Amino acid sequence: MNKQQKQSAIFNWSSGKDSAFALYKIQQEGHFEIKSLVTSVNKELNRVSMHGVRLELLDNQAENLGLPLHKLMSPEIPSMENYNNMMRTAMSNFKQQGVNYSIFGDIFLEDLRLYREEQLKEVNMQAVFPLWKLPTHELMKEFLTAGFKAIIVCVNDKFLDKSFIGRIIDHDFLNDLPADVDPCGENGEYHSFVFNGPIFKHPVRFTIGEIVHKEYLKEKDESEDHSIINHDTSFYYCDLLPN
Repeated sequence: MNKQQKQSAIFNWSSGKDSAFALYKIQQEGHFEIKSLVTSVNKELNRVSMHGVRLELLDNQAENLGLPLHKLMSPEIPSMENYNNMMRTAMSNFKQQGVNYSIFGDIFLEDLRLYREEQLKEVNMQAVFPLWKLPTHELMKEFLTAGFKAIIVCVNDKFLDKSFIGRIIDHDFLNDLPADVDPCGENGEYHSFVFNGPIFKHPVRFTIGEIVHKEYLKEKDESEDHSIINHDTSFYYCDLLPN
């Protein structure tokens, strides 16, 4: 009996833990063939959007995952129209290459899921959410048990103070999170960089660099991952230097 043919898909890669664990789940299930990782990049800073990770480290991740990487170069805070046009063009190109599915690491943001599904419908593609509605406490336990290693590269200081930036995600980190912070940071409380785990050929090597504080102007817009944010917030970033 012939094995069921795998479906061609792209994987929306943020460089962080939810992406890594979603990719792990997808590869374990074996229903999809990942043709490319897709990452939104701040073309002004040459860093991963929202996470602030240097592109060399992003490239190192893709190399150790053994997957091609497609970078979507965008302004630091793109307009919705520009972002939608950029995504539509990229997805149309993948569709022409026979890709029918786009995989995301989202967990419970209903409006974000609906947005992604509607945008993909315009190019006749479908969204896949391998982590959808899974309890975030359990997800983080599974993430650590599987052997993943990640470091906090960005925190929203509306939710977390400076002491959390640059920390390795472990059980102590999870226990120290305030009660109103989601364990996976699904509401934008923090972002991470995954540097090792069962899907990596080798660890991504880095040293911890400068910690910087960045404030945003007061305006309402949408972030590049399309979760609504108020730009009267501010963030701490931990710069990781490639070894």
